[in-house]
Amino acid sequence: MKIVLIGYMGSGKSTIGKILADELGLDFLDLDAYIEYSEGSTIPRLFEEKGEIHFRKKENEHLDRLLKEKHNFVLSTGGGTPCYGNNMEIIRKATKNVFYLKVSVGELVKRLSTQKSERPLIKNIPDSNLPEFIGKHLFERGFFYERAWHSILCDGKEAEEIDKEIRSFLI
Repeated sequence: MKIVLIGYMGSGKSTIGKILADELGLDFLDLDAYIEYSEGSTIPRLFEEKGEIHFRKKENEHLDRLLKEKHNFVLSTGGGTPCYGNNMEIIRKATKNVFYLKVSVGELVKRLSTQKSERPLIKNIPDSNLPEFIGKHLFERGFFYERAWHSILCDGKEAEEIDKEIRSFLI
């Protein structure tokens, strides 16, 4: 069984993914960490030294390779992963267990405002501009996120509740 979690940064993909993997006895894989390990470099460094196009090409290659492997796992993707190249098609072909962790702009602002230093994409954005930035990104990415086989509304729910909801949909 392969399970793929997609959604905006701060939506809980890693947190939920680890709980889900533990509950199901599966490996948990974080695509960004896998890319960093495989490439021997951090993602910010890859962006800086080789550019976003190079990173997105590597992201696509690693995603495709991971999803073609035979073993079972829970995969947490980067927030932008589904939005580039044919990544969403690769994900959808690999499994029917694709979940969009859907979180409102307000909730994302609340979560991300305390994590800005760890998030290069929003590190330099003033708190007052964060809602507009996130809202614009969600609008741009929504088309891709909504192509997941399942959407889980996450606002106001504890991680364990979301885990249980995802498990109720598993094929």
